[in-house]
Amino acid sequence: MTDLIVRASSEADVARCAEIYAHHVVHGTASFEVDPPDLGEMKKRRAAVLDLGLPHLVAERAGRVLGYAYAGNWRPRPAYKFSVEDSIYVDKDAVGQGVGRALLPVLIERCTALGKRQMVAVIGDSAQTPSIRLHAACGFRMVGTLENIGFKFGRWLDSVLMQRALGTGGTVPPGGT
Repeated sequence: MTDLIVRASSEADVARCAEIYAHHVVHGTASFEVDPPDLGEMKKRRAAVLDLGLPHLVAERAGRVLGYAYAGNWRPRPAYKFSVEDSIYVDKDAVGQGVGRALLPVLIERCTALGKRQMVAVIGDSAQTPSIRLHAACGFRMVGTLENIGFKFGRWLDSVLMQRALGTGGTVPPGGT
């Protein structure tokens, strides 16, 4: 894991992120999309994250991006402004090599520094045990399962909800609100 570098993504990284994500869309259940977004759409999605002032990160080894992670608003209503949702995608050939374990703590740290208080993980498919284990190892707790909420590859899929407090979490009110 020490040879992995986690850094803010650049626009030049988006094509690789799109390639990584497309595999998960076409072959997996981590995403409930059924058609991979094109490069233009992926650029728009990254820009939307950055426009919110939230982190969009990549992990690379030897100059090759092996995964990416970002935070987005949990919900659009103003009362949710201190809560974010994380997303992490790892190259199919780099699964189990510590890429997610390198990305998620940095994402947590950066969101905490921004004053966010809760991070939610919506894990597509309850069979995504590597993602569930990764989140648990990073301090997330299981808060629920939405059963049979999606349909992909001819079968019903659950979504697992996990949550982690950031900073002081809900123990004290946020300042300046």
